[in-house]
Amino acid sequence: MEDFLEILDDHRIPPKNGNAKWHFTLSLWSKNKETNLREFTQKWQRKWEQRHPKKSKQKSKISDVPEIVGPVQTQLSDNNIKKDVWSDERIEVLQKALRLFTDIAQMEEALNIADLLLERRELKIPLRTEIETFLRTHKSSWRQEIDGYIDRHQPFQLSYQDATGRLWNYTVHYAKVVPHEERQYLNCWCEETEGNQDVEQLRHNWSFRLDRILEAKVSPIDGKWLPDLDSIKVEMHLFGGLVHGYKSKKNNDISNKLLNVNGQQVRKVLREVSSTFWFFREVIRYAPDCVIVTPDSVRDRFKEKLIPLCKLYNLTISD
Repeated sequence: MEDFLEILDDHRIPPKNGNAKWHFTLSLWSKNKETNLREFTQKWQRKWEQRHPKKSKQKSKISDVPEIVGPVQTQLSDNNIKKDVWSDERIEVLQKALRLFTDIAQMEEALNIADLLLERRELKIPLRTEIETFLRTHKSSWRQEIDGYIDRHQPFQLSYQDATGRLWNYTVHYAKVVPHEERQYLNCWCEETEGNQDVEQLRHNWSFRLDRILEAKVSPIDGKWLPDLDSIKVEMHLFGGLVHGYKSKKNNDISNKLLNVNGQQVRKVLREVSSTFWFFREVIRYAPDCVIVTPDSVRDRFKEKLIPLCKLYNLTISD
């Protein structure tokens, strides 16, 4: 997607090869679904023909150029591709398409691609297991209920049992399914705060990894649907290569300014943060070219996270 279609910005810190944790931004053409799908297909076709001039003279197959404007399942099955042996490259392309559709919430297309991939004998066990979990989670009745409540802005009660057998109950007044590090999470605002270790202002916010919920009970409740998660403003300063290499997070960064401090260029970023857990995982990748400035509650919490890391490397901490 990054080099082929040029719509993906890879935010991983070098070296990127072998890094299983993806952090990226998709730059689409429009807010309209049909426009994006049409542009995606047309650009893919042009790029593919440029790279495969001989093949482009023949009848294109979906295995080479994925036509995605209409129903994916029909187009992926038209050319009797089951007779072919699929290359690792072809499977990787479809895997990326699966993630792309999931990230832009086009679940029908994503599920169709997942079903198709599972039919392939070439699929290696780790990827097969991942896709099976993906399908089990997204096709379950409780997941469909949650999606329906989110679409209707209907508060709901979520009850599920974790791997240790403990029963959890949450009263949800806002929820959204989002990708974090190649996994789907249910980010939600709940009345309950017990057990939440975040800073005080964010303790109503929870993030549940969906593939770890094997079974759940969901039911509607009375109440008001909230517009979003709770959030706080966090200021951080970036140095070194990040002064010019940092790419602003459009949906989260409130401001992004270049400053001159004591003759040194510094990038000042004001970020809206709804979870310090996910924020810290981003900041640690930027070290040592990033420092959290305010608020003190977030800065102090990050320092607490660094202390055990320093001890693991036998580093002396003076204060």
